[in-house]
Amino acid sequence: MGGARDVGWVAAGLILAAGACYCFYKLTRGRRRGGRRLRLRPSRSAEDLTSGSYDDTLNAEQVQKLLYLLESTEDPIIIERALVTLGNNAAFSANQIVIRELGGIPIVGSKINNPNQSIKEKALNALNNLSVNVENQIKIKVYVSQVCEDVISGPLNSAVQLAGLRLLTNMTVTNAHQDMLSSYITDLFHVLVTGNGSTKVQVLKLLLNLSENPAMTDQLLDAQVDSSFLSLLDGHVPKEILLRALTLLQNITDCLSEERRLATQTAFPAGSLFSLLYGKECAQKMKALVHHHDADVKEKVTMIPKFW
Repeated sequence: MGGARDVGWVAAGLILAAGACYCFYKLTRGRRRGGRRLRLRPSRSAEDLTSGSYDDTLNAEQVQKLLYLLESTEDPIIIERALVTLGNNAAFSANQIVIRELGGIPIVGSKINNPNQSIKEKALNALNNLSVNVENQIKIKVYVSQVCEDVISGPLNSAVQLAGLRLLTNMTVTNAHQDMLSSYITDLFHVLVTGNGSTKVQVLKLLLNLSENPAMTDQLLDAQVDSSFLSLLDGHVPKEILLRALTLLQNITDCLSEERRLATQTAFPAGSLFSLLYGKECAQKMKALVHHHDADVKEKVTMIPKFW
């Protein structure tokens, strides 16, 4: 009993290392001396891991203890802090492998079912960092459909929705798993047109990944998209949104030759993205953007084939 209690206390100490701030990709950085990272010696007590100076990556033994704690506790505060610590450490390529090999991905993945929205967000953040590793994506892909459902049905502009969108964006950087999102494209466009600025940017990043794959072109063009989508092409739209919307159009038109466009234009129904992009309103907006005050916007417009 005493040994189990000791393991619990040491593991509990791990979750206090996370700190109050969570960042993506550029997360916990160990202190350096002479340009080299200091390696933390295996912890002998919780005190070693709970001091404010603890800022290095976990070793395999510590990761294992943390995963045990995450799997065994029902305390929401401990679960959340454990997920933050794992997420921070998953920003390092070596720990992405260690966490996978210790069976950590299913343990973290199970927490996206938690009704506590903060826990769900932290689990998605951890999976997001783990998904940078291609081999990890093979295990994470089992959660893609659920994440899509949560993104679409969850609170608009919420931290959970953004965390889910970031994970889906990472999972679609390559073509390997993009087809899993085919049935959700129409809903993603709905989130795009109804979301705030941050949500719009994140959905556009995801759609841009899909638009670079010619195999996804028909699914994108067939999606039912509200006409308000074209408002993203208005001259007053923030540059970070406008340029991404234009790049989306560019990618789609690059994947769809003029000959194929003419041959397939009757295949797409009214209200589809195809009908919007090749309609009169879109043509008018594109012509107006040629005179946009920003040089990058004007350059981007000139790079899009003259279908309008």
